[in-house]
Amino acid sequence: MYFTEADYQKQMEERITSPRDLKKFIELPEDTLSAFNKTKKLFKWGTTPYYAALMDRLDENCPLRLQTLPSLHEASECAEVASYDPLLEGENSPQENLVQVYDDRVAFCISDSCASFCRFCFRKYYFEKKKSAAETIDANIDYIRKNKNIRDVLLTGGDPFMLDDDSLEAILKRLHEIKHVEVIRIGTRLLCTMPQRFTPKLVEMLEKYHPLYVNVQFNHPTEITDEVRTAAATLLKAGIPLQNQSVLLKGVNDSLPVMKRLVEKLLTARIIPYYLFQCQLVAGTAHLRARIEDGIEIMRQLRGYTTGFAIPQYILDTPYGKVPLSYNRFVKRDGDHVLLETFKGRVWREYNP
Repeated sequence: MYFTEADYQKQMEERITSPRDLKKFIELPEDTLSAFNKTKKLFKWGTTPYYAALMDRLDENCPLRLQTLPSLHEASECAEVASYDPLLEGENSPQENLVQVYDDRVAFCISDSCASFCRFCFRKYYFEKKKSAAETIDANIDYIRKNKNIRDVLLTGGDPFMLDDDSLEAILKRLHEIKHVEVIRIGTRLLCTMPQRFTPKLVEMLEKYHPLYVNVQFNHPTEITDEVRTAAATLLKAGIPLQNQSVLLKGVNDSLPVMKRLVEKLLTARIIPYYLFQCQLVAGTAHLRARIEDGIEIMRQLRGYTTGFAIPQYILDTPYGKVPLSYNRFVKRDGDHVLLETFKGRVWREYNP
């Protein structure tokens, strides 16, 4: 089985951009309808028929609804945190639509659109920028070409796979021809929200530009479906590794059972859990932000109770780079030994002069 251009185009043509369209899939309580009106000037809204069909029809606290639908909390929470650019990407941009925090890597924003807009998006500012992504492609490729220390380019946005095949290939081809660019990565949520995008035609094109990696985002086990497995298999068959970058979200995945099921289901789809990001301090997201202590505890409880490479690295992204957040199992030094806590709480005494 594989997806056709017609499958993809149908999702795009029937994309949901109004509460009226959404009512075909779920029941909308009055407070949610009110939230659509009160937040429409704060951040864009939209999703795909595929993703809407995965939502629980009745449950207002459905994890997929919480990620996608506006909430009345958003308007009041904007006063708590005013920033729409918590990572100060504007200050870390040598040129518009290009972010450089690390000497050898850049995040290159090449798309202005997403199939589904996440309420916790850390790049809300991006959709209000002065120049479109298309206007800055040439200048940013030229910047990468001139800076020979850049070996890793992350294509992001928006979602790069919202571009048509030819437009995306034109960018990939030009980057691939730059000798000092060793790795190209593409960050996307479409494997989760619109897997129909990954047609054999698209993947055959991507295969020409190895080494190519695709970073995806799944935040709840419900999101991993047969359609996802089909799209993932098409990418993997072309030798394109898939790594997942979840976001820790209150009411969505901030519990051990849900997180454990998520990472284990990812492995069944041959997607490697890579990062678990702490939700950023973006305006209007306080109701979705779990505590860092809760994330550390979930990571502690995963260790030893599921496959080792199913456990992502818990990360806080900052304007000055990523900071790993982890539980320290080093107890203390005792002479020529160190004492270490094992996953069941037992202490191991390791000779280490």
